[in-house]
Amino acid sequence: MMIPVIMAGGSGTRLWPLSRTAFPKQFLALAGQQTMLQQTTERLQGVNAADSIVICNEEHRFLVAEQLRQQNQSAQILLEPVGRNTAPAIALAAFQALANSQESDTAPVLLVLAADHVIQDTEAFQQAVIQLLPIVEQGMFGTFGIVPHEPATGYGYIERVSQSNEPSEVKQFVEKPDLDKAKKYIAEGFLWNSGMFMLRADRYLETLKQYRPDIYSACELSMQKTQQDMDFIRVDKAAFEACPDESIDYAIMEPLSSTGDVVVASLDAGWSDVGSWSALWDIAEKNEQGNSILCSRGKSANVIMHDTKQSLICSGKRLVTTLGVDNLVIVDTDDALLVANKDQVQNVKKIVEQVKTSGRSEHHEHREVYRPWGKYDSIDSGERYQVKRITVDPGQKLSVQMHHHRAEHWVVVSGTAKVKNGDKSYLVSENESTFIPVGQVHALENPGVIPLEMIEVQSGSYLGEDDIVRIKDQYGRV
Repeated sequence: MMIPVIMAGGSGTRLWPLSRTAFPKQFLALAGQQTMLQQTTERLQGVNAADSIVICNEEHRFLVAEQLRQQNQSAQILLEPVGRNTAPAIALAAFQALANSQESDTAPVLLVLAADHVIQDTEAFQQAVIQLLPIVEQGMFGTFGIVPHEPATGYGYIERVSQSNEPSEVKQFVEKPDLDKAKKYIAEGFLWNSGMFMLRADRYLETLKQYRPDIYSACELSMQKTQQDMDFIRVDKAAFEACPDESIDYAIMEPLSSTGDVVVASLDAGWSDVGSWSALWDIAEKNEQGNSILCSRGKSANVIMHDTKQSLICSGKRLVTTLGVDNLVIVDTDDALLVANKDQVQNVKKIVEQVKTSGRSEHHEHREVYRPWGKYDSIDSGERYQVKRITVDPGQKLSVQMHHHRAEHWVVVSGTAKVKNGDKSYLVSENESTFIPVGQVHALENPGVIPLEMIEVQSGSYLGEDDIVRIKDQYGRV
């Protein structure tokens, strides 16, 4: 039995301002109509695999669940209390996979994938998986090496014993090189390290216990105290926080490479980790002038260009126009605009750090914020007031809550709202409104079959999201 393990953590800061901590790149549709997470699960269709195990953090759990639901995909969602890198995350998945297969005579094989990679040739990827599977079933550790098309310095490299098209024993893993070394590695037939692996769950845990018993023990203890929360599996927070932070490369794969127990399958399938805006431009469709146009809202791009070359332009609601520019990245969102030379996009994270240290919020979330019940868009704000457009999905409801510092005025634009306002419960229909005083216990629900759209006007001395006292919440939020 092969179980895909999809690593869906990470903040994707190098693709800011489109990717943010609360809504990172794996949940965005950057290379097609589907999000990167959805493309990852979709390319498993046709491979004989069991339901996936998706590993994510607390903040992204409802994003994962909703995007899987849109595809009718079944999966177990493991929640990491804190990020501890790939070696512990895969250990959690291995313990879970073994628990799932207790009645099986054979140990499950884990196909470890990142949720934020692009692979354009699905058939080539599936063939590499099929090639590796029987070797890994015998107890070997497998990895996927990308056939390089340039001497990139942003990836680690894999030296293999044989350069045939068949899986080969790994001779060594090497760190990210400088340009001269990268050129040398290319000439000698090295592969890029993709960060995708295939391994048997029991062998991984045995080897982890041998090389990193501290990681093994912390993860074992974490999985002994799991809790089922709706569609999610929560591991023990205290035990996992005590786990060291380490990648599978350092913990397992590099030490094992000297034993002959690691094999690599070469993969030439249009792979990209989309690690920067220039990497996205590389794989995107371009016009005759070398320009790529994206839309951040999944609709027609709102762009007019003249005398523009070799650029990537991502538009939001506003019209974006360019004149006489070359080799630029322009990304426009509702609340932030990035203009950068394409050769400098690796430094976007420095801008993100400045945004963070200045006390702003644009590094963390968009103006439009998704919640398990729907979403809200902060459309205007000023001294002592804030205006939001709120969408509540059919059958969903917000928590029973109150605020110490603000009152709220709700105007229903479409749909019907079921409102709890103190001791009263009533319906508010289209073109009707209601008022929630400061300190009043209240709740909002959509009892209908169409989305509830409403405008919320907040007024008061403090309007932060942390002025929410949740009294009862069906989504388990504190």
